[in-house]
Amino acid sequence: MPTGVPLEFSGLSKRFGTVAAVSDLTLTVEPGQVTGFLGPNGAGKTTTLRMLLGLTRPTSGQATFGGTAYSALPSPLTTVGASLEAASFHPGRSARNHLAVYARAAGLPKTAPDAALERVGLSAYANRRVGGYSLGMRQRLGLAFALLGDPGVLVLDEPINGLDPEGIKWIRLLLRGMAAEGRTVLISSHLLSEVQQTVDEVVIISHGSLVHRGELSSLDVSDSKQVQVNADDRDRLAEVIRSAGYEVSSLRSGVLVENAEAGEIGRLAFEAGIPLTALSQKRTGLEESFLTLVGEEGAL
Repeated sequence: MPTGVPLEFSGLSKRFGTVAAVSDLTLTVEPGQVTGFLGPNGAGKTTTLRMLLGLTRPTSGQATFGGTAYSALPSPLTTVGASLEAASFHPGRSARNHLAVYARAAGLPKTAPDAALERVGLSAYANRRVGGYSLGMRQRLGLAFALLGDPGVLVLDEPINGLDPEGIKWIRLLLRGMAAEGRTVLISSHLLSEVQQTVDEVVIISHGSLVHRGELSSLDVSDSKQVQVNADDRDRLAEVIRSAGYEVSSLRSGVLVENAEAGEIGRLAFEAGIPLTALSQKRTGLEESFLTLVGEEGAL
C-alpha cells in the first residue's frame, strides 16, 4: 500500500510584479491525516499549490515532497495525485479514454483507468463522452485522474465544489479512508464549513501569509447563540428582553441578544405588544473564528 511523505514548504514566496501572492510560507503537512488548506478567494492557496506541483516558479523558497521537488520525482503520478482548479477534459473523449492516455504516458498498468473510475463511482459512465458529464461527475473524473497512479499523496483544490450532498459524504469518507492508510491528504477550500467534518488539521492563510495552523479543535468551537432583533420602539424592546434575564447590547441596526433563540425573543416581543421590524438568529463558532482570522466580515 502506498505511504505518504511530508509536504514541506520552506520560506515559500511568490510575487507577480508588485503583488505578493504568497509571502514566506513555512510549514509541514504530515501523512496520516487530512489537512485543510483554507483561506478566502485570492488568499494565495492555488498559487501555493501550483508552486508545490512545479507549475509556477517561486520567487524564493521551496516546496518539496519529503525533500524532493516535484520535477525531480522519478514517478510523479505514483507519488502525487493532484487536481487543481476546474479540470479540463476533451468533451469528445470518454472518461476511460481520457485516463488511458495519461496511464500509457506514465507507464501505468492498463487496468489503472478502470480501477480509478471504479474508486470514484464512475464505472457505469466510463464510455460516456465527458461533454455530457455534470459538474459533479467532472469533479469525480478529476479525482479519478488524481488516483490514477494510486499515489501516497493527494493534493486537491476545492474538491467538494459541484458535488451534491451524497457526493460530499462520499468524498469525505474516501479522503479520511486514504489518510487512515497513511497517505498525505491536502485539500484546499475557501469555506471552513465545507470541510470541517473532513479535516484533522487546518492551515489558514490570508493575503498570502500564514495566519493559523493547528488541529481543528484549536479554533474556537463554541456555539453561543445570538439573536439580532429590531423594532420601532427599540428602547422598550430592549427593556422587555433585559427584564427576561437576557444580556442585551445596542447595534446600529437593532438590538443584539446573547445566548438566546429567535423564537423565544419573538414570543417576548409579541406578549409585550411590540411589533418587530427584524428578527434573525446568529450563531458564533468555527466559521466566525475562521472569518476573524482572515479578516473577513461577511460570508465567503
